[in-house]
Amino acid sequence: MSLHALSPTASALKTKLESFVNTRCIPAEKIYDEHISKFAGGDRWTAAAVPPIIDELKKEAQQLGFWNLFLPHQLPNHLVSSNNNSIKISPSIYLSNREYGILCEVMGRSSLAPEACNCSAPDTGNMEVLLKHGTKEQQAQYLLPLLQGNIRSTFLMTEPDVASSDARNLETKLTKIVGSDGRVRYVLNGKKWWSTGAMDPRCKVALVVCKMDYSHPSCAAEQHTAKQQQRGHQTIVIVPMSHPGIKCVRALTVFGSDDAPHGHAEVSLNNIELDETAVILGEGRGFEIAQSRLGPGRIHHCMRAIGLAARCYELMLERTMQRQTFGKFLHEHGSCREMIADSRSDLEAARLLTLACADDIDQLGAKGARDKIAMIKVAVPEYTSRVVDRAVQIFGGAGVSSDFPLARALVGLRTLRIADGPDAVHKVTLAKLELRKAKKRMQSKI
Repeated sequence: MSLHALSPTASALKTKLESFVNTRCIPAEKIYDEHISKFAGGDRWTAAAVPPIIDELKKEAQQLGFWNLFLPHQLPNHLVSSNNNSIKISPSIYLSNREYGILCEVMGRSSLAPEACNCSAPDTGNMEVLLKHGTKEQQAQYLLPLLQGNIRSTFLMTEPDVASSDARNLETKLTKIVGSDGRVRYVLNGKKWWSTGAMDPRCKVALVVCKMDYSHPSCAAEQHTAKQQQRGHQTIVIVPMSHPGIKCVRALTVFGSDDAPHGHAEVSLNNIELDETAVILGEGRGFEIAQSRLGPGRIHHCMRAIGLAARCYELMLERTMQRQTFGKFLHEHGSCREMIADSRSDLEAARLLTLACADDIDQLGAKGARDKIAMIKVAVPEYTSRVVDRAVQIFGGAGVSSDFPLARALVGLRTLRIADGPDAVHKVTLAKLELRKAKKRMQSKI
């Protein structure tokens, strides 16, 4: 079966989605930017700053059957039955990771399309965590409104004072306290940054990665060895953004842009008291949860990146047939043709590698596809960045302006080399897996 193959139903949905993205989402980008440009300073993070056009697009996406397409399987009955909203939270069709990846590429062509379809990060990853690991109560309180698109969420992991690519370095602590009556409570303290969406006025819940702290006298029986303190302590808790102990300290900029009204924030967590209902899956299960979140999420990120790069590539082709230098159209110069060929090759390589990874996840599960998951995390941002960089070069001064999507695309793709862990970490993972395979081959020859 071809990696590009879709069922007739999925193929028809893809055709509709392409029309929606090209005729509604891409033209709406200018309207979106013009609205947010009217606000300055702290006003950029208010409800008034959220462009109304996004809600219009969401309503259209719901009606057209594009809502929550990322969902991997049917929702629990208790969620469906408790959905009193007019919004149908179940997707119009359930797709494999590979099929959804193909549609992700289409969505990736516009910065607005993923959110319009309720398929944008970090919400999809957080919804998948709550769907897979959350209790019925956690799902009813947080997952349902996320599925409805009534709220947004954030994922708090990275910290400013340590190298967060090694999760063992995290300093945010969840101190466990056992009362005399046996009841358990926790106190959360720490500092996070690059918390995507935390300052969005629609963000109502945070999933926080923290390290268990059993130093309180009531937990003497749970003291861990030094090795266990380094590994297995990561825990994920749910914190409502309305809690007085959580504070957005400042908005962060990415190459000078604040990406309001969604953006990224530095967040302080001060003496946040929680009970056992805030813990997802259990103490020390954070690494397990985070890994389950990242597998399919990498497919989503990579295919959206490919869609964005493909849009820039098409703009580059058009530019080469519109502009002339030294008596020739740009595409008639040998150097330009070389850039076109290299870009087409990079796009196809990125696409095939990602779809092959998605197919492995479908067939083997995320654990069985660890090698390709690491590959795409490294290769796709690099390949797609090269495509967009060439497009910028072809456009010249216009390429680095805000008149075209090229500059913003280049910034986003460069950031992907750090998001969800830097390239170096994934190269180490891939090398270890390859060496392990090689060792087994060598041993089998003895």
